Amino acid sequence: MSAALLQAPAVDPTRAGGAGWKRVALAVFLLAWGGNHFTPLLHMYEVRGGYASWQANLLLGTYVAGLVPGLLIASAISDRHGRKPVLFGGTLLAIGGSVLLGAGFDSYWLLCVGRAFAGIGVGVAMSVGTSWIKELSSPPYDEHSSGSAGARRPSLALTGGFALGALVTGLLAQWGPAPQVTPYAVHIALSVVALAVLARAPESLPVASRTDKSWWQDLRIPSTGHRRFTRLVLPAAPWVFGAAGVAYAIMPAVVQSGLGDQATLYATALTVLTLGTGALAQNAVSAINRRTGGRALVVGLAAMAAGLALAVIAAELANPVIAVFVAIALGAAYGICLVAGLIHVQAIATPQDLAGLTGVYYSLTYTGFLLPAALAALLPLVSYGPSLIAVSLICLGCLLVVIRESSRH
Repeated sequence: MSAALLQAPAVDPTRAGGAGWKRVALAVFLLAWGGNHFTPLLHMYEVRGGYASWQANLLLGTYVAGLVPGLLIASAISDRHGRKPVLFGGTLLAIGGSVLLGAGFDSYWLLCVGRAFAGIGVGVAMSVGTSWIKELSSPPYDEHSSGSAGARRPSLALTGGFALGALVTGLLAQWGPAPQVTPYAVHIALSVVALAVLARAPESLPVASRTDKSWWQDLRIPSTGHRRFTRLVLPAAPWVFGAAGVAYAIMPAVVQSGLGDQATLYATALTVLTLGTGALAQNAVSAINRRTGGRALVVGLAAMAAGLALAVIAAELANPVIAVFVAIALGAAYGICLVAGLIHVQAIATPQDLAGLTGVYYSLTYTGFLLPAALAALLPLVSYGPSLIAVSLICLGCLLVVIRESSRH
């Protein structure tokens, strides 16, 4: 790839017509696709690959090892060199991750490395991609967007990628040829198209606004000490993907004994339902904030606590129907909390640390993806029912903290 392609061209914002963010959103969509299309395959890796339940769930969370550097280091590099070259690099790494995953069905370490590469891609999408879309959703690039567009658009691109990637992969795994390879080949082909589209997106961070600090110096983000972040955003953030993980990783596991050959299809449906509900809920965050005096995060976390309580019942009864309602409740909670938290982050951040604080926020949300692996590792000692009760009580405690702090904002 030539250096000229990665340089920020002189773009007239008035000619972008507000469409520049869509070019970036496609790349973000495909990066999210690559991060989550592994989820419906957990059952396949256990049955056909012979991996233990904890190994399969650990692969689900392994990409956190790539995600955190992708979120924090990539955002710092983009503050120095611009958004475009970093998102290009993240997409290339995600393509490499799909290559390793497609080739590594019988090699656990290759799967781990592939998942880590996919995590880097998702991290870049969440920090740099989110910041880029936010900047292109504001004047002078977009004169007609609403105030919440900068948070809603990247969240929808991410959620759409998570959901559609899981759907396509699940269908290919259930009925397509070579299910351990074909889903990754599809992702690679689509990502190459996204790179071509991304090449024409306008760079949104002018040279004059870039930091002159080294990336390791730029990792210091003063806004992380803001009270609104530490006492309002921080207690809610891990539950964003923690709840999603419970919905589409834990729920299929607790009911799979009665599903037979349809276990992969059911897991796919639950993943799509969770994320689809989340996408719909994201569009309601602005209205919820208006009607509750800015307390959408409280509403989302309350829905999360209710969904986790319902998950306890589903686990005890091993009932696939109840698990569907768990997916709906936790999906709505995931969508509301993701956007509500991001709105707080964008209100706190300065232009110089927007990407960095966004990266920290998403790093915290993604720690929740380690929850399914932790609960699976505890199975020899405690079943899902009692462990989910403990998780529900912790969530309630976080809800009380957020309610108390919300009264200040």
